[in-house]
Amino acid sequence: MRADRAGVPSTVGGLGMNTGFAYGSNLSSFTEHLRIHAPELLPGNRTNMSRIGSDGESADIAPHGTTIVALTFAGGVVIAGDRRATMGNLIASRDVEKVFVTDDYSAAGIAGTAGVAIELVRLFAVELEHYEKIEGVQLTFDGKANRLSSMVRGNLGAAMQGLAVVPLLVGFDLDASDTERAGRIVSYDVVGGRYEERAGYHAVGSGSLFAKSSLKKLYREGADEDSALRMAIEALYDAADDDSATGGPDLVRAIYPTAVSITADGAVNVPVERTAELARAVVADRTEEGRTPR
Repeated sequence: MRADRAGVPSTVGGLGMNTGFAYGSNLSSFTEHLRIHAPELLPGNRTNMSRIGSDGESADIAPHGTTIVALTFAGGVVIAGDRRATMGNLIASRDVEKVFVTDDYSAAGIAGTAGVAIELVRLFAVELEHYEKIEGVQLTFDGKANRLSSMVRGNLGAAMQGLAVVPLLVGFDLDASDTERAGRIVSYDVVGGRYEERAGYHAVGSGSLFAKSSLKKLYREGADEDSALRMAIEALYDAADDDSATGGPDLVRAIYPTAVSITADGAVNVPVERTAELARAVVADRTEEGRTPR
């Protein structure tokens, strides 16, 4: 918004209309800016719903992402995802990225309709950056969780037609009194309801039941970062063992889970060399113990 030399906001066409209100530049929410000025660009509005049956059966035309796991450790939180996307009974892709850094202290993983979900998370990252530029401060973690909740709710129309998006948000809470317990996990349902996961771990997607069952046995409160990452990859391995839509470590193609770790130093993508090393170790240990299917 421009200002004249007296510091008064300029107007449009001499009609007394504030340029900020005219073009939405004063809005701290980029999503609201799109909703007002270009609603067709919102993820849920870009889907051609005429191709989707009222019962959602045709939703299988779109690839779906599958399993995401997250767990806290002493001083942070880690989130990891498998790489497979399915389209009905077919494997649509073997190397989809499902875990994204959304700002300096948060990350999100996606399950559900892959195209819509990836667009939504990218828009969420822009939303957080836009807020910081307009307001001059970062949103609190609760503020980030609420913003993502409203965005998921905005996709409700598409979700009712079978194109659901179920994100999993993690972050380091800068306002936490105890930095050792500052890692947080928030899950969502398809209508935008948000739920704080206080058990220290959670999973979403088609293999989430098996991943959570695995984490129930593996998870140790207060574990270090390396142990947490190993637990996440092992949970994804267990999910892939029972869920055909979840991809396990592919040693032949060198495709391994992706992960993000968040501590007081910020959010970082875990190097693929590290996840590959851990995935190979999990497979080797299971083979040695005779726990791989024969």
